[in-house]
Formats: sequence, C-alpha cells, structure tokens
Amino acid sequence: MFVLAISGSLRGGSHNTRLLRAMRGLLPAGTELEVFSRLAEIPPYSEDEEDALPPAVAALKAAIAGADAVLIATPEYNGSIPGQLKNALDWVSRPPAASPLRGKPAAVMGASTGLFGAVWAQAELRKVLRTIGARVVDLELPIPQAQETLGDDGLPRDRAAREQLEAIVSALLELAQPVQLAA
Repeated sequence: MFVLAISGSLRGGSHNTRLLRAMRGLLPAGTELEVFSRLAEIPPYSEDEEDALPPAVAALKAAIAGADAVLIATPEYNGSIPGQLKNALDWVSRPPAASPLRGKPAAVMGASTGLFGAVWAQAELRKVLRTIGARVVDLELPIPQAQETLGDDGLPRDRAAREQLEAIVSALLELAQPVQLAA
C-alpha cells in the first residue's frame, strides 16, 4: 500500500511535515508513506494553463494517481487552509471528471502553534476534498501548541492524541483496501 502525504506548510521546520515523516513508524509492514516535496513550486491556478500543466502540478497529479490513499497535515492560517495548499488542490481538481482525487481515500490532520490545533483548517480541508470527490475519513486530529506537544520523534506526546492519530491511519488504510466481492 502506498500513502502520499502532503504537508500544507512550506516552512522548513514545519510541525506538520515532521508529523507526516514520523508517521512512517506507525504504518503496518508493506505500507509506504512518501511526503510530496514540491508544493512550493506550484504556481497560482490558471484555467488558461490546464492544457499545459506546470511540471510541479503534473508531478502532484501523478503522485496522487499512483497512491492508494492521501494523507494531508495542515497548519491553519487565518482560520482556514494555507493558500498554497488550496491552490494545489484547485489544480488537482481540474478537470473535475479526471481529478486523481475522485474516489481516492483521504484523511486530514493538523498541527499548529495556536490553541486550537488547526480545527477550522481541517474542517475546510475535508469540505474541499469531499467537493473534489475524495472519500474522506471523518475524523480529525487537532494538535495545538505543536512546538510543545509534539515529541522529539515528531509524534504527539499525549496518549489520547496518539490514539486518535492511530485511529485516523487505521481508518484511512481500511478505506484504501480493495473491495472484496462475494463469489
């Protein structure tokens, strides 16, 4: 199983990117997780450029298409999704019928330095993903004050938060399993 992880933060020392990388240790044997690293290269969305995709957009669409599931960790900026992440999803959503996110299992979590752990950004992001057509896990993981609540390993120190993280991963991987048809 292959999980594509996307961090909504462009910052070098991003708590969300660190969280996603640390999650590799939580995955069952045979499951790979790769963090998409080209978000900053994606230009502003323009319908005029849909026929000649910029290279970073083409790379993101191909990475999503090749993944069994998508996991996004995002900070919250002004009560919503960071602009660069929303912009990337706008690119990926076009054309709607051919979006690699259509039908793709997806999950969202968020770490922030504020007191609310990016809960509004997570809600907005789940809405955007559903609108695009992804099959979204309806769980959230708010990680407030991430500079203090994430351990040296990049994972939440709090037991309840770790359990919620494991529940999200489990739900995402279950959603990504092929459907078994009765004989």
